[in-house]
Amino acid sequence: MRRLFDEELADLDASFTEMGMLVSETIGKAVTSFINHDRQTAQEIIDNDSQINQREVVLEKKTFEMIALYQPVTIDLREIVTVLKAVSELERMGDHARDVAEATIRVKGTKRSASIEKNIAQMGELSKTMVKEILSVYVKDDAQGASEIAKQNQAVTDMAHQVRNDVITQIEDDAKLATSGTDYLMVAGHLKRISDYVTNIAEWIVYKRTGKIVDLNSGSSSFI
Repeated sequence: MRRLFDEELADLDASFTEMGMLVSETIGKAVTSFINHDRQTAQEIIDNDSQINQREVVLEKKTFEMIALYQPVTIDLREIVTVLKAVSELERMGDHARDVAEATIRVKGTKRSASIEKNIAQMGELSKTMVKEILSVYVKDDAQGASEIAKQNQAVTDMAHQVRNDVITQIEDDAKLATSGTDYLMVAGHLKRISDYVTNIAEWIVYKRTGKIVDLNSGSSSFI
């Protein structure tokens, strides 16, 4: 029974990691399509959003089945609970990537700002990197590494504030930027939320490793 449990747990971890890599890739594509004004790629992201949702459903079902069948305790139960909670965070990240893609379609044809889009591109790159890094520390069961990744959340917040300030300043100078400026604010908000969800996963990794519930978001100020 123990061998079967370990095998299923390994499969669960692998499926979770695959879902995370898909989400990270989707975030990268969404930001790139927004910066490049690529409506075709943006539409593909929107059309394929169900793939991430389906993976979440499958993984959640698997965790419930394992809890019912094996009735795990202590570290084994914490590992399953961590996957259950973390897949929900990944699915929300996928939703925000889809929202960025939808903004790409809306903003096409409006007046743009190269400097603001440069900052958004940097936000997107950091957010995507945080997702990839959190998957790595999950596999390594590295609570300290998870805490370190969570600290990057403040950098994303700072970038979001910079985008907001730049949007306000540039709209004051040129009212034609009002339409795209609204979407810049929305996209920055989506990327900020993605980094928040990475931090949530980091908290679950700490829980998995130590059994302690921690708040790693307390040092990061809100974007709104």
